[in-house]
Amino acid sequence: MTEIVLKNTSGMAFSTEVDGHTIEVDADPQFGGQDRGPKPKPLLLLSLAGCTGMDVVSLLNKMRVEYADFKVRVQAEMTDEHPKYYHKIHLIYEIKTRPEFHAKVEKAVNLSQERYCGVSFMLRKAAELTHEIAYEELPATGS
Repeated sequence: MTEIVLKNTSGMAFSTEVDGHTIEVDADPQFGGQDRGPKPKPLLLLSLAGCTGMDVVSLLNKMRVEYADFKVRVQAEMTDEHPKYYHKIHLIYEIKTRPEFHAKVEKAVNLSQERYCGVSFMLRKAAELTHEIAYEELPATGS
C-alpha cells in the first residue's frame, strides 16, 4: 500500500514528502493561493510523462538504440464544466535518432502505452489518451 499525507501549511498550500523529497502544491492566487507550488492537476501530467518516459528510456537502452535529446511533451485539454478534468491528453515523444532505430522507438513507446505505464492505464479510463513520435535525425556515427 502507498500512502501520501498532505498537510495544509497555510491558505490553500499543502506540503508532503514523497520518497524523501518535499513537494508543495498551491492554488492560483485568484482562488486564494499564494503561488507557493504547482497546482495539483499539472502534476498529474508530470506523473504521466515521467512514467512513460522512464519506460521508454529503459526499453531503448535494452534495445541498444542510439538516441539523444529525448523529451516527452504532454498537451492536455480540460473540460469547461465542473468537475474540471483533462478529457483529452496527447503525448508527443520527441527523440533524436537515426532512421534505422525508428521501429525500435515505436516498439518502446507502444510497449509503454499498452503494457508498462500504470499512469497511462489509469488516465485512459478517464480521458482520451493519444500519442505520436516526432523524430529529429541523429547524424551518423563518425560524421
